[in-house]
Formats: sequence, C-alpha cells, structure tokens
Amino acid sequence: MAGQLPPTVAMEPLLTVLPPGTELWRCHEHRYEAGAFNPNVAHEFFKGSRFDPTGKDPYPYLYAALDPVTALSEVLLRSVEFGVGGVRQIPWAQASRYTLSTVRTTAELCLVDLTTAEGLAAVWQDHWLIDTEEYAGTRYWVRIIRERCPRAQGLWWTSKRCRPRPALQLFGDRCPPVPLAPGTREGLRLGSAEDARAVNRLLAPLHAVISVPEVRDGPGG
Repeated sequence: MAGQLPPTVAMEPLLTVLPPGTELWRCHEHRYEAGAFNPNVAHEFFKGSRFDPTGKDPYPYLYAALDPVTALSEVLLRSVEFGVGGVRQIPWAQASRYTLSTVRTTAELCLVDLTTAEGLAAVWQDHWLIDTEEYAGTRYWVRIIRERCPRAQGLWWTSKRCRPRPALQLFGDRCPPVPLAPGTREGLRLGSAEDARAVNRLLAPLHAVISVPEVRDGPGG
C-alpha cells in the first residue's frame, strides 16, 4: 500500500523454496555472465528497478524468471506502447545489448512469496507492491522485508508484464557462495539478427517484436 508504514509487530512472510537444479531464464546485458550478480545499487528515489538495493542496504542481486518470455518481458516491455497494427515495437538499439540465457540453481533457495493476496498481506502489502511504478517506495519495502526476515534469500512475485507467471530476485549476500551454474541451453544474443528473430517468435503471442534490421549478419553478428 502506498504510504503504509511498517507495523512494529513481527513480520511472518510466506516463503517458497526453489529446489536445487531449478532452471532460471535471464535477459541480461552481454557484458555480464548469465549467473553474475549485479553489485550496483540504485538511487534511493530515482531510476533503477522495482526491488533494487540502495545505499541504505547494499547487496549484490540478480533478477530472473522460470520461462524465457517472462525474462524477456521484464526487461524489454517496460513502457512499450502498442503501435500500428496493435504490435509493440522494441527498438533494435535497445534489444541488441542483451542476451537470453539460462542458469541452474545449485542449492535450495528460500524466497519471500508475493504471488498471492495472502503472501502480500503477510508483509503488510497489497497489489501496489508488485504493480506500482513508484519504485522508491518498493525499494524501501524490500529493505523492510530483508530487515524483518533474515531467512529470505530473495523475492518471488507475479510479473506485471507477463501475468500470471512469476519473476524473482536473489539476494547475493544471502545465497551460498556459488548459487548458480550454467544452464543447459545455448544463449540467444539479441544483437544477432538470427537470434533476435528466434526471440521474436517467443514474443509474438504478446504482440511484441524487436525491430530487426533487414541486413545480413556480419562477422560475429
């Protein structure tokens, strides 16, 4: 809830467990490995993503999903409007920086479950936490969850851009030393026209498409 202050009573979040060997999908910039945690913190009030850490609670983090379409949607479909023909056009200049990859969990990971009304209520929240674009408030609230639930190794919520599928974040400071291993599938580099067309087939049911240049891939494309 916007404007909600955390009560002074004990927080008892609902938890879900990811078993070892769970395959996760990531849409990440080429310069980072698929299993690399982001060490950068967001400004407390400006820019950044929904559950990014800030200087008041810095920790490495990683966003992922259980399926490729959700991973792509969470990164590429932010504020993209439907245009001519009812299709969302994703600029090539934006998409070409990313790779779609898989990783596997190496250990059991305990996540705060925010996918139901009961799970949100357990952390004194409602749909605002996973739907709002006011990220200063959501970043504050994840700090409260971390303070009140030291067992939590991450968050699990319903993707706003790919309902009702879940998205997740891992807290790097609370995971085992090597929580992720390489996945079983070869990555798709969206900077390659061929791979981007494969991604477009995944995005087609969401009426979204990367605007791939009509040119032949060059060396290393």
